[in-house]
Amino acid sequence: MPNVSLPHDHGQRMEKELEHMPKEEDFQIVSELFKQLCDESRIRIFWLLCHCEECVINLASMMGMSSPAVSHHLRQLKSSGLIVSRRDGKEVYYKAAEIQQAQLLHHMIEKMVEISCPSAE
Repeated sequence: MPNVSLPHDHGQRMEKELEHMPKEEDFQIVSELFKQLCDESRIRIFWLLCHCEECVINLASMMGMSSPAVSHHLRQLKSSGLIVSRRDGKEVYYKAAEIQQAQLLHHMIEKMVEISCPSAE
């Protein structure tokens, strides 16, 4: 990042942080991943696929949704690289991708649910 002269001097030295700030493209990638969190059904489907491999029909039944609606969410998750699919005959099975972003997102979802909805003990 080029040397930036800040309009106000608050006594903080930001040069070091600005030198290590990721590129705009990196933030765009993170933004695209976070867009997956804007829909409750998509989060639930992703969470399920972190725990099992399943077909559209069974996911639709588990979610109480239509198959086309589930397929829409699966396309979104797959385009972001968070899930993968495999074909077995006529059936297509989906599961969470074995990548660091998917694992981190899964962990984050579970932690947020834990923080937001603590169990009564």
